[in-house]
Amino acid sequence: MLIFLNAVFLVVVGELGDKTQLLTLALAGKYKVRYVLSGVVIASLLNHGLAVIVGSYLGNVLPMRAISLAAGLSFLAFGLWTLRGEGDEEKNLHKEKRFGPIIAVAVAFFLAEMGDKTQLMAVALAAEYRYPLLVLAGTVTGMLVANSIGVFCGAWICKHIPEKYIKWVSGLVFMLFGSLTLFNLAPEWLLAPLYIIIYLLVITALIYLCGVRFATPAEQPCEKAAAIDLE
Repeated sequence: MLIFLNAVFLVVVGELGDKTQLLTLALAGKYKVRYVLSGVVIASLLNHGLAVIVGSYLGNVLPMRAISLAAGLSFLAFGLWTLRGEGDEEKNLHKEKRFGPIIAVAVAFFLAEMGDKTQLMAVALAAEYRYPLLVLAGTVTGMLVANSIGVFCGAWICKHIPEKYIKWVSGLVFMLFGSLTLFNLAPEWLLAPLYIIIYLLVITALIYLCGVRFATPAEQPCEKAAAIDLE
């Protein structure tokens, strides 16, 4: 159960302000909410199913310490990725509707999620925990929760909480998880104050570069929120 809850929490945090959550908000302006959430579940099952298969394979062929190290570094990378921001994926909204709204949403969401940090996170979690079904259930549940927030609370969030603050909280949570993982793996000699200070300075510099210096301008999806149909 702890593995499931951990996967849910990390995916929800990773999706806050992510391009796929913004895509869900925009899709909800075109389709009924039940179609959007059904499409999200289908796309997440397929997308994260592939990720869990890859992660499980890696978990069986790599030593556990190497997997944990990769997971810690991955969380740091996810945090920096979140702080920097991502490009506009709104082009996925224009897929043809020939197969109906649920499939249209699933295709758009699947394409947007391919290579996204939450998909890569599913790979890392499956490799680290060795319980693929629990990880898959947790990541898909996390995607559903996060994107339900995007649909039902997107308008309020956009009006009251600037996206940059959501992005910073999400990014720093990832970096905290990554740092704690690396801390638990580090040999005792690396835990000396000097090395900890150097690590913090490097992390601070990376946060500044990704979150300030080279950050992608925030998207403004709020105007789409007014059109949401909650049926």
